[in-house]
Amino acid sequence: MNLLIELQRWEDARERARTLHAAIAELPPSRSRVYAAVNWADSALQLDRAVPGAIDRRTLADTLSHAIATARSIDDAKAEAYALGELGNLYSDGQQWQEALDLTQKAILLADRLNASEMGWKWQVQLGKLYQQKGDGEKAIAAYSEAVRTLSSLRQDLVAVNPDLQFSFRDKVEPVYRNLVGLLLAAPTPSQSHLMQARETMEAFNLAELDNFFREACLTAKPTQVDSIDPHAAAIYPIILPDSTAGQVRLEVILSSPGQPLHHHQTLISQTEFDSAVDRFRQSLSLSFPQSDRLKLYATLYDWLIRPIEAELQERGTETLVFILDGSLRNLPMSVLYDGDRYLIEKYAIALTPGLQLLEPRPLENDRLQAFVGGISESRQGFPALPEVPSEISQIGREISTRVKIDGDFTTEAVKSALADNSSAILHFATHGQFSSNASDTFILTWDGRINVSELQNWLGSRDETQSQAIKLLVLSACQTARGDTRAVLGLAGFAVKSGARSTLATLWSVRDESTAVLMAQFYRQLALPNVTKSEALRQAQISLLRNSQYSHAFYWAPFVLVGNWL
Repeated sequence: MNLLIELQRWEDARERARTLHAAIAELPPSRSRVYAAVNWADSALQLDRAVPGAIDRRTLADTLSHAIATARSIDDAKAEAYALGELGNLYSDGQQWQEALDLTQKAILLADRLNASEMGWKWQVQLGKLYQQKGDGEKAIAAYSEAVRTLSSLRQDLVAVNPDLQFSFRDKVEPVYRNLVGLLLAAPTPSQSHLMQARETMEAFNLAELDNFFREACLTAKPTQVDSIDPHAAAIYPIILPDSTAGQVRLEVILSSPGQPLHHHQTLISQTEFDSAVDRFRQSLSLSFPQSDRLKLYATLYDWLIRPIEAELQERGTETLVFILDGSLRNLPMSVLYDGDRYLIEKYAIALTPGLQLLEPRPLENDRLQAFVGGISESRQGFPALPEVPSEISQIGREISTRVKIDGDFTTEAVKSALADNSSAILHFATHGQFSSNASDTFILTWDGRINVSELQNWLGSRDETQSQAIKLLVLSACQTARGDTRAVLGLAGFAVKSGARSTLATLWSVRDESTAVLMAQFYRQLALPNVTKSEALRQAQISLLRNSQYSHAFYWAPFVLVGNWL
């Protein structure tokens, strides 16, 4: 029936609904009958929404009422909660708000009593929507907050409880977090408590999204504020929300600075303008895009994200901007935002993180830098040659101590051994790779194969995970995000997390390897200096290309991003 609805075969779907309804009525009282009736009612309601009058809604209500009675007759409270919630959904669709509220609250009480979290979060969301309809924002926030807490508690066994949630994450789970954030930021001047909760909700969403990417719950949240990590850093949370006005986007930005109240600003943008700006921004990073148009685009994003908080950043003596990016903004390099005179990278060191909760806030010991460096210079497995890789590796060796494996020696087994060896705090891979929103399509290339994120994690199990022996920096100097994948940077974040590295330096697109060699040499030269953070070392390396006439175009220096700990 659902397939017929999806295919818009309305008459076939109506006939199937009649047949199924009659068959369900013949089933003996049982949980299976109750669940079948509820699932039928849910599908039938979808059909009636698409084709008004296709199903008699009184029949829907009677079917669900009978399912509730059946559940009670067999003393099955879980089945009863399921049917109560669905009947509440039906009444909500018919704008019978009070009946819908009463039924939904009963379903939540039963689900709570049974610890049936896998069901309870759905009815908590339904309750939040009902309070929204009634104009009771605070009660809606309370209901959505409970739903998010329930989903967070389910992260550890989400796969076992409901595998379908993985594949419908964007449709079913993501809107819960976004709706809550939208409610928290709805007031013209949100309270500090609402701003803090909105920030925490986006952090929780990023954790859930990474778990969904990995197809397993594997991340441990450690409540962390930017204050406790770096007094000279500011965390910026751009959040993309749909606006109640059709065709608009709410771009909400929360600024978190050490020892200061959270700052917030909102920009309303037409969906068309926003999508066009993001798409053209991506296109502008090619060498053929006109310079004047490029700078206008970079200035537009600067005006949306940075200009409203510019005064606060300057007043607070901010040196590093840490972006927790959202949605389509994740694939854009923040370093190129332009204030009309300078690029953002000329004013601040920049880092990305999926969330401050994932950070290990420890600086790099610059006086004892040792790296395992590997790469492939020849064409391999359909990927083009990287002829400057030997030069890149040689220049790195002049700045820090290295162990090198190149071309035929850079095998999968060599990487596995390097991960197990505790002597190198830095792993530098000058080889092709790809980041994708699909974990199975996220990999780095070796001479004899590919390494995906799951293999990386498995091999790390043999490494001594003491604080002194952790991987402090993973560098992927020739990787790129998958073409056409707007969520590909999720793969970069996933690779960074799975590697166990405190920081990952990678590229958003494939860069000419001669400019990469120049940038990497400068990066390690800066990194070896005392009291220089990884983000500042990258900033200086990018500026060195920006001010080199041969590589001044953003194509050469902008793709390099630091993910994770910037210290």
